[in-house]
Amino acid sequence: MTDELDRLDDKAAAEAFRRLVRHLRHRTDAQNVDLMGLAGFCRNCLSDWVGEAGGLDKDTARATIYGMPYAQWKAQHQGEATPEQLQRMATSVAKNPA
Repeated sequence: MTDELDRLDDKAAAEAFRRLVRHLRHRTDAQNVDLMGLAGFCRNCLSDWVGEAGGLDKDTARATIYGMPYAQWKAQHQGEATPEQLQRMATSVAKNPA
């Protein structure tokens, strides 16, 4: 069975991916722990995937996704995770494929 996603033109896929990344850059209120708790992935996951696909080191891949060095983004936008957020994240991540 063919996945329609595999038929998507690479140019369209790249444009949609860039739009997603820019949306996440804008929505700094959407914390990574909340994204993980809801969907089982976050900006760091995207940067890991970009790094793997593009042969980038971790810092370069994160800067590509965050639009700035990760340490700077973290200092400016990341709050302390609550125990409830961490539990939702753990439950959500457990649903991810291996």
